[in-house]
Amino acid sequence: MLPVSVGSGGEQAPPAGATADIPWRRAARDPRVLWAGFLLVHAVLIALNVFGYGWPLGDVTVYRFWTDQATGADYWVGIDAPWVYPILALVPMLAAQLGTEIADAIPALSLATVGPGAYVAGWLVTVTLLNALAFGVLTGRGTRPGRTAAGWWWLLFLLALGPIALGRIDSVTVSLSVIAVSLIASRPRVAALLLTIAAWIKVWPGAIVIAIVAVSRDRWRVLATAVGVSIAVVAVTLSFGSGANVFSFVTEQTGRGLQVEAPVTTAWMWLAWAGVAGASVYYDDRILTWQVRGEGTDLVGSLMTPVLLLAVAAITAVALVALRRGADAAALLPPLVLALLAGMIAFQKVGSPQFISWLAVPVILGLVTRAERRGASFVVPPALVLVIAGLTHVIYPYLYGYLLGVFPAMLVVLTLRNLLVFVVLGWAVLAIVSSAPRSGVPADPGPRERPRGARAFR
Repeated sequence: MLPVSVGSGGEQAPPAGATADIPWRRAARDPRVLWAGFLLVHAVLIALNVFGYGWPLGDVTVYRFWTDQATGADYWVGIDAPWVYPILALVPMLAAQLGTEIADAIPALSLATVGPGAYVAGWLVTVTLLNALAFGVLTGRGTRPGRTAAGWWWLLFLLALGPIALGRIDSVTVSLSVIAVSLIASRPRVAALLLTIAAWIKVWPGAIVIAIVAVSRDRWRVLATAVGVSIAVVAVTLSFGSGANVFSFVTEQTGRGLQVEAPVTTAWMWLAWAGVAGASVYYDDRILTWQVRGEGTDLVGSLMTPVLLLAVAAITAVALVALRRGADAAALLPPLVLALLAGMIAFQKVGSPQFISWLAVPVILGLVTRAERRGASFVVPPALVLVIAGLTHVIYPYLYGYLLGVFPAMLVVLTLRNLLVFVVLGWAVLAIVSSAPRSGVPADPGPRERPRGARAFR
């Protein structure tokens, strides 16, 4: 018989190695506490968006311009004219107009109508509701500690990233992607449906579809779902007379220059500070963003899209090799998604601050997968991504003017942030490589390690 320690009240001590259900852990899993945290974080973010210095909602006012054109003049970007976004990006922008009516009924949100107008309130309500849906799907009833931990991490990430976490179209795609990765194991086709819709709002969730197709045993059904949704979107858009404008988001992006925050641009930002090589910061009136000009920028800008595509292909190839060598598909998926998205940030010429919000999705997937005993340690990425988010918050929106003025302190922050993106990418690639057993024989995780409903990764 094992020795048992008995306290003064006669209670038996927990067995050695058991995790005590201490009060703060019980409180963290309490749905009331979870949702209180959600409401508090979003209240802070809304206040920062409306009253914070630097006007982080600048892009939202452009969204309103496009929707006013559509509803007032029957002139639809993406149909009647080329557009920088895929066509479904109009849906949340138009939904924000409906959100204004909801915001007007909530006194606490009526302050959001000051200055920028009611559309801002509608946008913030729309994004908050989508985040609430994603948070609910992720955390459920709070009975699964791994999912509640991922939910708390997401809230901390949103705070670290700051107002930009709500103030861009990327916020919508992050919410849809969080829902999708919460359903990948049990409902891969539903996840593919949501991710494809999100990709027709902003392209980046397509990388998650690529990852699922690469490692899932349901790859053909996932691929069929993604292709079917895409065909339907294109067919409907063409029926409204869009012509080639339905694909204009591809050509609009390839014509851009080097944006100031992009990792590849960091060298020219330092050259602009030093006043050499003709480097300087300028505003592009067509793209509505700050870019860098100087010796070599045109050449590098023309090469970045091919480099990005090669990086995606190379990362996917490494994952396929690991899978053939016996890597567990469910364990492989989080680092693969993380590598693809970090690579898409590291090897492109845009580098807008909201791109960092993408990294929340693979971290959430990794935390949930690890909690369900389907993956290796996933401690490093959450910590690094929080630091990256915090550094991005320092850069934008409050002190963005100092970056445009190439102040050395801000260049140091930008350089550190961009280097950490490459660190995350390197960690993810190493995790992919090391996911395969050294012997090349697939490791059986055993019945205790197979989460319920994990059909796609059997």
